[in-house]
Amino acid sequence: MRFLLRPAWLALITTVTLFVIACYALLAPWQFGREAQRDAEQHTLDAASAIPPAPLAQVLPTGGVAAAVDWRQVTVTGTYLPEAEGVVRLRVYDGKPAFEVLTPFRATDGRVVAIDRGFVTAENGAVVPPYPAPPTGEVTISARLRLDKTDPDHRAEFYADGHRQLYVTDSRTLAAATGLPIAEGYLALADGQPGVLNSLPVEPAAAQSAAPFTNFSYALQWLTFGAIAVFALVYFVRLEMLQRRSTSGAMPRRSARQVDRAAFRRELSGEDDDRPDAS
Repeated sequence: MRFLLRPAWLALITTVTLFVIACYALLAPWQFGREAQRDAEQHTLDAASAIPPAPLAQVLPTGGVAAAVDWRQVTVTGTYLPEAEGVVRLRVYDGKPAFEVLTPFRATDGRVVAIDRGFVTAENGAVVPPYPAPPTGEVTISARLRLDKTDPDHRAEFYADGHRQLYVTDSRTLAAATGLPIAEGYLALADGQPGVLNSLPVEPAAAQSAAPFTNFSYALQWLTFGAIAVFALVYFVRLEMLQRRSTSGAMPRRSARQVDRAAFRRELSGEDDDRPDAS
């Protein structure tokens, strides 16, 4: 087994060990966690959908959207504030580049909330396409409460092509850009409501990127890959040991066969090593 101390074998063993650790300690648990997160989000959505729509002031008497009311259906009456509107860039829906439209809405009780009116697709992903303005005057809308998204890169909003542009659906960023006292969180407008464009899918974000049990199957694949790596290493070590044993024991057998063949050839030729010399 001393051959395992050779540099090539040490490198192979180290590589396999690190790969197995990554599979069992990082990659598989990560995918299991994604699956658990998906299940938790789906449970929250199902529970919220089972509750009939209620007035916003009843669900949220004060403050912004909290995790306990995420996905809750609410109704609210007020007016849109299109002059403070923003678009969320770098969205993808139905496989096409898109923009979400985030419009402040002043409720009759004076509260200002952000309304996600849905998305508009763009032929050129970098240019905001034309889209209908929200209705004027007082309207009553039905929507789902949603938590603000957070940009991990903390990119600031900017103004281009006649639109205030954001990188994530975040009422806090819109409030800072417009100076309006917008409550935290936003309302995703339901299909058929006043001001809606293309309504957003009513499903957890994780479900939009993969089918059910996808992450679970990925986790099982990583566990399988780790097991295969261990099996392959053991197989190649065993194969090397057998080859070394075969090589060390084959030389005497080859020499004996050579002697037997020589004797057989002499016998066929009629030679006799024991006959007396002719002289």
